[in-house]
Amino acid sequence: MYKLMMAAALVAVLGAGCARESQEVASTGTRFAIAVTDAGFTPNTITVPAGRPVTLVVTRKTDQTCAKEIVFPEQNVRKALPLNEAVEISLPASPKREMTYVCGMKMLSGKIVVQ
Repeated sequence: MYKLMMAAALVAVLGAGCARESQEVASTGTRFAIAVTDAGFTPNTITVPAGRPVTLVVTRKTDQTCAKEIVFPEQNVRKALPLNEAVEISLPASPKREMTYVCGMKMLSGKIVVQ
């Protein structure tokens, strides 16, 4: 019984910590996951809120792609995408517009719609 109560208390404490972290992320910006697969960037179009910073978490899940790096030409940002490692890319708050990103060879692309 003691072990069960301790386990429940541990879950409650950890859950409260996770909830607090989610609230902090929600108040300061937005996070989006993008995967690099055999099909390219997935999803290849994301919609983000205007006026809020955005963090993209990009994970290359295949070696059968030219997208071994991601480039944001307008922002002059270029990041290597190691296989199976999440790479965070922080973009500042932006007014309504569309931004593009491409692989290092400019063969694959994606779009961020800021609304």
